[in-house]
Amino acid sequence: MPNQHSLRVILHLDMDAFYAAVEIREEPSLAGKPLIVGHRGRRGVVSTCSYEARKFGVRSAMPSLTAERLCPQAIWLPGRMDLYVRVSREIRKMMDEVTPLVEPLSIDEAFLDLTGIAKSLEEGARIARSLKDRIRRDQRLSASVGVAPNKFLAKVASDLEKPDGLVVLPLDEVVTRLHPLPVQRLWGVGPRTAERLHELGIRKVGEIHETPPRRLAALLGKSLAEHLRALACGADDRPVEAERRAKSISEERTYATDLKDAEGIERALLERSEGVARELRRSGLAGRTVHLKLRTGDYTTWTRSKSLKVATDLPEAIVAAARELLGRRIRLKGKGVRLLGVGVSSLEPAGSGQVPLFPDPRDEKAHRLAAAADILRDRFGENAVQRARLVRRPKGKKDKAPPKASSLPSVD
Repeated sequence: MPNQHSLRVILHLDMDAFYAAVEIREEPSLAGKPLIVGHRGRRGVVSTCSYEARKFGVRSAMPSLTAERLCPQAIWLPGRMDLYVRVSREIRKMMDEVTPLVEPLSIDEAFLDLTGIAKSLEEGARIARSLKDRIRRDQRLSASVGVAPNKFLAKVASDLEKPDGLVVLPLDEVVTRLHPLPVQRLWGVGPRTAERLHELGIRKVGEIHETPPRRLAALLGKSLAEHLRALACGADDRPVEAERRAKSISEERTYATDLKDAEGIERALLERSEGVARELRRSGLAGRTVHLKLRTGDYTTWTRSKSLKVATDLPEAIVAAARELLGRRIRLKGKGVRLLGVGVSSLEPAGSGQVPLFPDPRDEKAHRLAAAADILRDRFGENAVQRARLVRRPKGKKDKAPPKASSLPSVD
């Protein structure tokens, strides 16, 4: 087992049932009740749920039909991503005040490197407690934090005493705290790998450590076997990467009722392109390659891409490319659209490319309008400004919106 050292102090902060907790904060009458954030129906998925719902076996990423069967009395909410993003950014500001080395993993969790700030894991725990207290005071939300000498152990520790936990996991407690856990807690052990390990009678992390290296390599291959043995010993030398840049930005939705009419598909393309462009501008990025992902009702999946001459962060350019991909490179043959996604890759900082000698006045106007709309949405919410084409008509009109399945990333 690696020797304990005090040079690295890593925190993993994970917000507790994030979407559900924000909804309860906004509507206190939901406190103490089984709450599920997601969309009901045969294609719905649970994005997250309150701990009261988890007592009935409901979990993130579970099909909604299963959740409805397990907890028929649950309250369902569709979720408000714009609200969750705003709250997440406020929490991120608090983390940035603690250390410049923050590696966000998702909207509700991040690694923080306190090396050089905290001299020991115990001092790291005191800083973690202060951060947790501030999040509770300013945002009225709880977080669970793991403190350890590396990222893997910090991640494990943050999950040991949820919700509202604070766990320190030094290397000399790996045998007592890590080894009894199921092998699925090791990074790299998915359902298929877990099944193969179970066939050998390996179910606990400690049994990975006890298995002869040759036997493990024969089962999993040398690279994966060495990786899992290292984790089982509590070894992980990966740095916290504060400047890790996204390789792509995308947005997709699954629909409870297949989209079959051209107007509905066009509206969906525009909605997804708007969302991706908005996130590009939020991140100060532009992209050159537009991707379209489409899945029909029979689960046939299409993925197509198109490279642009100039990187963009405008929905007009993105939706134009997506329309071209759909019209020229996908043949629906009358099938309905179950899932539709738009993404942009080949990212670069906005404005870093070659500036044209004679800028297109239409692009300049579009950027001014987008900037103004962003300011209004940041202040008054995502629905403060909408394209006329995306405004929903009152109920009873012909083009009422199709019901959606869950459109939010799952969080724990």
